[in-house]
Amino acid sequence: MGRAAPTAPRCARHRPRRAAGRAVRGRGRTPGTSSPAEHVTFASSDTATPARFYGFSAPAHTTYPTTLVHAGEGNVRELGEQRTSNRRTLNQYIHADGVKSCQVVMGVTSLHEGSMWNTMPAHTHDRRMEAYLYFDLPEDARVLHLMGEPTETRHIVIANEQAVISPSWSGHSGVGTSAYSFVWAMAGENQSFDDMDHAQVTEIRWGAAPRSV
Repeated sequence: MGRAAPTAPRCARHRPRRAAGRAVRGRGRTPGTSSPAEHVTFASSDTATPARFYGFSAPAHTTYPTTLVHAGEGNVRELGEQRTSNRRTLNQYIHADGVKSCQVVMGVTSLHEGSMWNTMPAHTHDRRMEAYLYFDLPEDARVLHLMGEPTETRHIVIANEQAVISPSWSGHSGVGTSAYSFVWAMAGENQSFDDMDHAQVTEIRWGAAPRSV
Protein backbone atom coordinates (compact mmCIF):
# COMPACT_ATOMS: atom_id res chain seq x y z
CA MET A 1 0.00 0.00 0.00
CA GLY A 2 1.12 3.54 -0.56
CA ARG A 3 0.13 7.02 -1.54
CA ALA A 4 1.50 9.16 -4.32
CA ALA A 5 1.56 12.92 -3.92
CA PRO A 6 0.78 15.35 -6.78
CA THR A 7 2.97 14.92 -9.85
CA ALA A 8 1.99 17.92 -11.97
CA PRO A 9 1.26 21.52 -10.98
CA ARG A 10 -1.52 22.03 -13.54
CA CYS A 11 -3.38 18.82 -12.72
CA ALA A 12 -2.36 17.80 -9.23
CA ARG A 13 -2.91 14.20 -8.20
CA HIS A 14 -2.98 12.34 -4.91
CA ARG A 15 -3.78 8.66 -4.48
CA PRO A 16 -5.44 7.86 -1.13
CA ARG A 17 -4.68 4.34 0.18
CA ARG A 18 -4.84 1.12 -1.85
CA ALA A 19 -2.14 -0.31 -4.09
CA ALA A 20 0.63 1.56 -5.82
CA GLY A 21 -0.09 3.11 -9.19
CA ARG A 22 1.81 5.03 -11.80
CA ALA A 23 1.32 8.07 -13.99
CA VAL A 24 2.80 7.90 -17.48
CA ARG A 25 3.56 11.21 -19.17
CA GLY A 26 3.53 11.74 -22.91
CA ARG A 27 6.43 14.20 -22.86
CA GLY A 28 9.17 14.91 -20.35
CA ARG A 29 9.39 11.46 -18.75
CA THR A 30 12.64 12.08 -16.87
CA PRO A 31 12.09 11.31 -13.16
CA GLY A 32 11.90 14.33 -10.88
CA THR A 33 11.50 17.53 -12.88
CA SER A 34 10.87 17.56 -16.62
CA SER A 35 9.35 19.63 -19.37
CA PRO A 36 5.57 20.16 -19.16
CA ALA A 37 3.51 17.04 -19.84
CA GLU A 38 1.08 17.10 -22.77
CA HIS A 39 -0.45 13.66 -22.19
CA VAL A 40 -1.01 11.87 -18.89
CA THR A 41 -2.38 8.36 -18.44
CA PHE A 42 -3.08 6.46 -15.22
CA ALA A 43 -2.58 2.79 -14.41
CA SER A 44 -2.59 0.56 -11.34
CA SER A 45 0.42 -1.58 -10.50
CA ASP A 46 -1.98 -4.27 -9.27
CA THR A 47 -5.39 -4.42 -10.93
CA ALA A 48 -6.66 -6.71 -8.16
CA THR A 49 -6.34 -3.80 -5.72
CA PRO A 50 -6.69 -0.77 -7.98
CA ALA A 51 -5.20 2.58 -7.03
CA ARG A 52 -7.24 5.69 -6.37
CA PHE A 53 -6.41 8.85 -8.29
CA TYR A 54 -7.69 12.35 -7.56
CA GLY A 55 -7.42 15.27 -9.98
CA PHE A 56 -7.60 19.00 -9.26
CA SER A 57 -6.87 21.72 -11.81
CA ALA A 58 -7.27 25.44 -12.44
CA PRO A 59 -6.67 27.74 -15.44
CA ALA A 60 -2.98 28.48 -15.99
CA HIS A 61 -1.45 31.57 -17.54
CA THR A 62 2.12 30.25 -17.67
CA THR A 63 4.00 26.94 -17.74
CA TYR A 64 5.96 25.23 -14.98
CA PRO A 65 7.98 21.99 -15.12
CA THR A 66 6.20 18.72 -14.42
CA THR A 67 7.40 17.65 -10.97
CA LEU A 68 7.08 14.36 -9.11
CA VAL A 69 6.72 14.52 -5.33
CA HIS A 70 6.35 11.38 -3.25
CA ALA A 71 3.99 11.17 -0.29
CA GLY A 72 5.62 12.59 2.81
CA GLU A 73 8.16 14.69 0.86
CA GLY A 74 6.25 17.94 1.22
CA ASN A 75 6.76 20.72 3.74
CA VAL A 76 5.55 19.16 7.00
CA ARG A 77 3.70 21.25 9.60
CA GLU A 78 2.44 19.94 12.94
CA LEU A 79 -0.75 21.72 13.95
CA GLY A 80 -3.36 21.65 16.70
CA GLU A 81 -3.41 20.04 20.11
CA GLN A 82 -4.73 16.82 21.57
CA ARG A 83 -6.71 18.69 24.23
CA THR A 84 -8.72 20.46 21.52
CA SER A 85 -9.15 17.26 19.45
CA ASN A 86 -7.42 18.70 16.38
CA ARG A 87 -3.83 17.47 16.45
CA ARG A 88 -2.86 16.90 12.82
CA THR A 89 0.09 16.59 10.44
CA LEU A 90 -0.07 18.75 7.32
CA ASN A 91 2.02 18.11 4.19
CA GLN A 92 2.30 21.02 1.76
CA TYR A 93 3.10 19.80 -1.76
CA ILE A 94 2.10 22.52 -4.23
CA HIS A 95 2.93 25.91 -2.72
CA ALA A 96 5.15 28.95 -3.20
CA ASP A 97 8.27 27.22 -1.86
CA GLY A 98 7.54 23.75 -3.26
CA VAL A 99 6.05 22.51 -6.54
CA LYS A 100 5.24 25.60 -8.59
CA SER A 101 1.78 26.36 -9.98
CA CYS A 102 -0.01 29.36 -11.41
CA GLN A 103 -3.01 29.26 -9.04
CA VAL A 104 -3.08 25.92 -7.22
CA VAL A 105 -2.02 25.32 -3.61
CA MET A 106 -2.39 21.70 -2.51
CA GLY A 107 -1.48 19.26 0.24
CA VAL A 108 -2.66 16.48 2.54
CA THR A 109 -3.61 16.62 6.21
CA SER A 110 -3.86 13.56 8.48
CA LEU A 111 -5.45 13.68 11.90
CA HIS A 112 -3.81 11.91 14.80
CA GLU A 113 -5.66 9.15 16.63
CA GLY A 114 -8.19 10.67 19.01
CA SER A 115 -8.47 13.95 17.08
CA MET A 116 -11.57 14.73 15.03
CA TRP A 117 -11.61 18.44 14.09
CA ASN A 118 -9.72 19.21 10.88
CA THR A 119 -9.46 22.92 11.61
CA MET A 120 -10.85 25.15 14.30
CA PRO A 121 -11.40 28.01 14.25
CA ALA A 122 -12.94 27.85 10.80
CA HIS A 123 -11.71 30.36 8.26
CA THR A 124 -12.29 31.95 4.86
CA HIS A 125 -9.88 33.32 2.25
CA ASP A 126 -11.47 35.81 -0.11
CA ARG A 127 -8.94 35.38 -2.92
CA ARG A 128 -9.10 31.59 -3.40
CA MET A 129 -11.59 28.73 -3.23
CA GLU A 130 -10.87 25.40 -1.54
CA ALA A 131 -11.91 21.77 -2.00
CA TYR A 132 -11.59 18.96 0.56
CA LEU A 133 -11.41 15.30 -0.42
CA TYR A 134 -11.86 13.13 2.69
CA PHE A 135 -10.26 9.67 2.83
CA ASP A 136 -8.93 7.07 5.30
CA LEU A 137 -12.38 7.30 6.91
CA PRO A 138 -13.82 4.00 8.20
CA GLU A 139 -16.88 2.62 6.42
CA ASP A 140 -19.14 3.31 9.40
CA ALA A 141 -17.73 6.80 10.12
CA ARG A 142 -18.73 10.23 8.78
CA VAL A 143 -17.50 13.82 8.82
CA LEU A 144 -19.86 16.71 9.52
CA HIS A 145 -18.44 19.45 7.30
CA LEU A 146 -19.42 23.03 8.14
CA MET A 147 -19.83 25.45 5.26
CA GLY A 148 -21.36 28.81 4.40
CA GLU A 149 -20.82 32.25 5.88
CA PRO A 150 -19.67 31.92 9.50
CA THR A 151 -22.77 33.71 10.79
CA GLU A 152 -25.10 31.56 8.67
CA THR A 153 -23.58 28.07 8.41
CA ARG A 154 -24.95 24.79 7.11
CA HIS A 155 -23.47 21.32 7.35
CA ILE A 156 -23.08 18.38 4.99
CA VAL A 157 -22.47 14.75 5.96
CA ILE A 158 -19.40 13.32 4.18
CA ALA A 159 -18.39 9.67 3.76
CA ASN A 160 -15.03 8.18 2.77
CA GLU A 161 -13.57 9.41 -0.54
CA GLN A 162 -16.18 12.13 -0.96
CA ALA A 163 -15.33 15.76 -1.70
CA VAL A 164 -16.84 19.14 -0.89
CA ILE A 165 -16.14 22.50 -2.56
CA SER A 166 -16.07 25.80 -0.67
CA PRO A 167 -16.27 29.10 -2.58
CA SER A 168 -14.03 31.92 -1.40
CA TRP A 169 -16.71 33.46 0.85
CA SER A 170 -17.52 30.18 2.61
CA GLY A 171 -15.98 29.05 5.84
CA HIS A 172 -14.86 25.43 6.06
CA SER A 173 -14.23 23.14 8.98
CA GLY A 174 -15.30 19.65 9.92
CA VAL A 175 -15.52 17.12 12.71
CA GLY A 176 -15.50 13.36 12.25
CA THR A 177 -16.68 10.40 14.26
CA SER A 178 -13.10 9.08 13.98
CA ALA A 179 -9.70 10.24 12.74
CA TYR A 180 -9.25 10.63 8.96
CA SER A 181 -7.18 12.35 6.29
CA PHE A 182 -8.07 14.80 3.56
CA VAL A 183 -6.59 16.36 0.45
CA TRP A 184 -7.00 20.12 0.52
CA ALA A 185 -6.66 22.04 -2.71
CA MET A 186 -7.05 25.76 -3.30
CA ALA A 187 -7.16 27.86 -6.45
CA GLY A 188 -6.89 31.61 -6.78
CA GLU A 189 -4.49 34.46 -7.35
CA ASN A 190 -3.34 34.50 -3.72
CA GLN A 191 -1.11 31.52 -2.91
CA SER A 192 -0.09 32.57 0.60
CA PHE A 193 -1.20 29.60 2.73
CA ASP A 194 -1.48 31.55 5.99
CA ASP A 195 -3.44 34.46 4.48
CA MET A 196 -6.89 33.66 5.91
CA ASP A 197 -9.63 35.23 8.01
CA HIS A 198 -10.51 33.17 11.08
CA ALA A 199 -14.00 32.94 12.54
CA GLN A 200 -13.85 32.17 16.25
CA VAL A 201 -16.09 29.38 17.48
CA THR A 202 -18.08 31.88 19.56
CA GLU A 203 -18.95 33.76 16.35
CA ILE A 204 -20.24 30.78 14.39
CA ARG A 205 -24.00 30.48 13.97
CA TRP A 206 -26.20 27.90 12.24
CA GLY A 207 -28.85 28.96 9.72
CA ALA A 208 -30.05 32.54 9.34
CA ALA A 209 -28.34 35.13 11.47
CA PRO A 210 -30.57 36.51 14.26
CA ARG A 211 -32.36 39.75 13.46
CA SER A 212 -31.63 42.73 15.63
CA VAL A 213 -34.62 44.14 17.50
